[in-house]
Amino acid sequence: MNLSRRNFLRLSALAGAALGTGSSGIAAAQDSSPASAVPIRLGLASYTFREFTRAQLIGYMQQLQLVDVNCKDTLDHLPVDPAQEAVAVADYAANHIRLHAVGAVYFNKDEDDDIRSKFEYAKRAGVKVIVAGDPSPASLPRVERFVKEYDIRIAIHNHGPEDRLWQSPLDILKLIHGMDPRIGCCIDVGHTARTGTDVVDAIHQVGPRLFNMHMKDLADMRVKESQVAVGRGKMPVRGIFEALMAVKYQGFVDLEYEIHGDDPMPGVIESFGYMRGVLAGMGF
Repeated sequence: MNLSRRNFLRLSALAGAALGTGSSGIAAAQDSSPASAVPIRLGLASYTFREFTRAQLIGYMQQLQLVDVNCKDTLDHLPVDPAQEAVAVADYAANHIRLHAVGAVYFNKDEDDDIRSKFEYAKRAGVKVIVAGDPSPASLPRVERFVKEYDIRIAIHNHGPEDRLWQSPLDILKLIHGMDPRIGCCIDVGHTARTGTDVVDAIHQVGPRLFNMHMKDLADMRVKESQVAVGRGKMPVRGIFEALMAVKYQGFVDLEYEIHGDDPMPGVIESFGYMRGVLAGMGF
């Protein structure tokens, strides 16, 4: 597929139009409620554009016809300083971009002040989900208190075989059993697959505790460095979407494209084109 960005978007739009939706129709459907005609809501992890400024991120999202972002404190995407964060939030709002999660946010200390600062960060951004990088099991009861106080969900992100704590979503489930139902998982499909865990089965097992999804694809399901654009690898994208619908998932599927950091847009375009094509093939 040696397509220019413009031609790829043009072909995606034509394919959507042939199905009576159009690419703008897909975006419009994603703008509506979780009960939308498109049951899978696609978003973007801002870490994908970690080498680009907030203004550039906004421009790329507009090209992609995306309005939903999971924002991280990389560069100036969503600074932790309250005044700078307020400017960022206003920038997104002015460009009709909605923040639905923050993260990954790292909980390095089992201390009230540090944990509260993370919840205040999410509250100022107006989101109801914190994608949490590495809270220790010992800190979870303290984190749970803040979940109850702020009514903000924690989605613990699994990071694969290299992670000393949270390799698979199933590891997370074991330790949060019996805790507040607002403590759950962010399933990173690539990291999950590399642990030998079946991603589709993991979605079914996590079920109502699934609050965020990070989508990527791998040419070799055990090798981190084999990441490719979604659709070029072995990730069972349609099966993942079907599983999400089966468990009545209400969150977003956020593309987290971690390769070609200096020029991610071609792979990002291809990834969204493929995912939208899968949804179109499913009748949405």
